[in-house]
Amino acid sequence: MTSSQRRSHHWVIGDVHGCADALEQLLLRLPAGDRLIFCGDAINRGPGIEASMERIWGLVESGRAVWLRGNHEQDLISGLQRGSWQAERRLAGCDTYRQLGEQRCSQWLERLQHLPLAYWGEGWVATHAGFDPSTWQPDLRVRLDFWQNYDGRFGDVVIGHTPGPHVRRLHHIVMVDTGACYGGDLSAYCPETQAVIAVPGLRAEQASPLPGFRARAPEPAVALG
Repeated sequence: MTSSQRRSHHWVIGDVHGCADALEQLLLRLPAGDRLIFCGDAINRGPGIEASMERIWGLVESGRAVWLRGNHEQDLISGLQRGSWQAERRLAGCDTYRQLGEQRCSQWLERLQHLPLAYWGEGWVATHAGFDPSTWQPDLRVRLDFWQNYDGRFGDVVIGHTPGPHVRRLHHIVMVDTGACYGGDLSAYCPETQAVIAVPGLRAEQASPLPGFRARAPEPAVALG
């Protein structure tokens, strides 16, 4: 099969968290005809939040990408919707709100409200954090309960949410958040081939501190074993 005949694949991209420069470098390395699935938390943390949002939304509008909702997008949505003093306190501590301001955040609200919770492929699904084992509905904050109880009913589940030094597999769960905003990599994982492509995230002097997180040098595209 020639490259022009190759069936297009999907790439699930970990938490961008405002790492706009890393996102551009990653996009340069991903095959132009493949579908991109951003698994949430594109906002907050990094210095290029609005640039990341605009870039990803442009890919969504072109039909190339899907942007899934993460817990950070949900927190911003909830804060903007409440309009109370409790919401104002939460927004005051939100990097996205500080960088964009009230007016631009409000302009994003309708878009963010329509972000899906999951993307279903053939034999796999991408979502931000996992599924609630009591309902098997997407849960934007779940961790250990899902990791311990997932029984493979949906095939492989590709998630972000929890940063680690590399893309890793736990039975039927693939974790693709590699801590770009903490000095790690921004990574993309292909569910069809198990290949990984990673680029450096923020430099150490730009990165947000995360106790216990250790960054790792990026590697060329490899199959995840």
